[in-house]
Amino acid sequence: MKDLIIVGAGPAGLSAAIYGIRAGLDLLVVEKFSPGGQVINTYEVENYPGFAEPLSGWELMSRMEEQARRLGTEIVSGDVESVAADAGRFSVTMAGGQVMEAKTVIAATGASYRRLNVPGEEQYIGHGVSFCATCDGAFYRDRVCAVIGGGNTALEEAHFLTRFASKVYLIHRRDQYRGVKILQDRVAASDRIEPVLDTVVESINGATKVEGLTLKNVKTGARSDLAVDGVFIFVGFDANTGYLPAEVLDENREVVVDINMRTEVPGLFAAGDLRSGSRRQIVMAAAEGATAALEAYDYILGLT
Repeated sequence: MKDLIIVGAGPAGLSAAIYGIRAGLDLLVVEKFSPGGQVINTYEVENYPGFAEPLSGWELMSRMEEQARRLGTEIVSGDVESVAADAGRFSVTMAGGQVMEAKTVIAATGASYRRLNVPGEEQYIGHGVSFCATCDGAFYRDRVCAVIGGGNTALEEAHFLTRFASKVYLIHRRDQYRGVKILQDRVAASDRIEPVLDTVVESINGATKVEGLTLKNVKTGARSDLAVDGVFIFVGFDANTGYLPAEVLDENREVVVDINMRTEVPGLFAAGDLRSGSRRQIVMAAAEGATAALEAYDYILGLT
């Protein structure tokens, strides 16, 4: 019986571990992939407090993991299938049937990139369709790419791709991008990025790999074909909450929490990108993880 099981080892999960173990909790972190979450794919982080110069997402998360392990955090690899509350304790069931028990649980599994759900998308993943410019951008040196999306991630990744690609089409379904001004200014200043606004992708085309897109202008209805060698998709996120009880989720299957990261189930907390209303910022996820860990400590002591 653990005091606390943390599901997920991104910024929220690792921060929860750091605060939980410093509070004296006997805890365990379970991570499906590798510690760090989606941040490890971020080329450059320039808004995390304490670092005057930008650093890579991989470096930032490596430091968080190292700090958590130095304090004594145990991180195990595994896929959690369900979390169930029963008589004041939680059963955490892993793929394969292993069951672990804890007094409290913090869900910190983040979110996954949303799909366009158009013909060719799934077919060409790994053959021209990508969700990570930092991972795959170097494959497109002196080639033509498209980035789909209008938020911060899309703008950041489009700008990053200009290090390699000869041209980047930045396709967005609205008439203006939603990303912050500093990112919009960078995109506007690049002679390698061409905006394609009021436009959606209807299909991703090719024989054995991506060769082009079929586009539709949402205002005029006009369709056109665009030749590209690769397409990078950044159209939002879906919370990774399939293992959680339905009563803590909203209509978007995101976790509903109060200001202290408490869910409707006593002893179950959530932090980071999987919660409803998340702004998907590293510093916010870290703060939420710390809050959840301190609330778990108070819950175990009977203070809440």
